[in-house]
Amino acid sequence: MGFGVLTGVFPMSTDSNELGMIQAIGASTAGMGLFGILITVMSYRKKEKWAWFVLWYYPIFWVFHLLGKLPPGNDHVHQIVFIVMSLLGLILPLRHFFPRETQ
Repeated sequence: MGFGVLTGVFPMSTDSNELGMIQAIGASTAGMGLFGILITVMSYRKKEKWAWFVLWYYPIFWVFHLLGKLPPGNDHVHQIVFIVMSLLGLILPLRHFFPRETQ
């Protein structure tokens, strides 16, 4: 979310043709971050299953960014870090969301 806010408020371009696009990307990135924070804080922490499914958006998003060599950045290390972090956040508490049925 912070990256999106910074990009929207302080775009790194002086080209007026690119300026609006960069600010739009910043706004959408900030919105995506806010969306994830709200789902995580309000529903994921309460172990609501729908939140677990919705948050799979993040590792999928970062995998597509990595495979497509999309920005931000050129080293793509941050994308690998975000993939690992989001997968760990979904896989480690798996039993809390889907406990084994006792007979």
